[in-house]
Amino acid sequence: MSARRTTRRTTTRIEVSADRGVFMISVAAELAEMHPQTLRMYEARGLIEPQRSPKGTRLYSQADVERLRRIQEMTNELGLNLAGVERVLELEEQLERAQRRVGALDRRAAQLEQEIRELEAVRDRVRGELVHVPRSGALVRAQDARSPFRIPVQRDGGDTGTDR
Repeated sequence: MSARRTTRRTTTRIEVSADRGVFMISVAAELAEMHPQTLRMYEARGLIEPQRSPKGTRLYSQADVERLRRIQEMTNELGLNLAGVERVLELEEQLERAQRRVGALDRRAAQLEQEIRELEAVRDRVRGELVHVPRSGALVRAQDARSPFRIPVQRDGGDTGTDR
């Protein structure tokens, strides 16, 4: 009787960042459903910037492939020429930068609002500790106004006296 050998198959999954260049031009072209020469032309126009291996091979990321598909969509379905695609992509990048800036400003505004609330709370606590001295108009700490000491007051006639 011969021993039957079983082969066990295992699958290893590796997660790669979407912006890491892992596809060679032929694979990227196939994934984006276009000719490799089209990718080279898009690179020459600055529409796509693949990474390079140490030996100079173009390496496309998943984000690059998605951008290529987007370019295809704009040219095929929307009828834009490459100059139009360049402008759309440029405007989208400007919009993204503006949205990041607005987000940063919103976060800063929230911080400043919190600081204002804290300062108002401090002001309210300090205001509760102050009393108005009717004749002089001066502000004096409440604890000093209740003390047995006399507070000097300037009277209208230039007479300096003490008030109780």
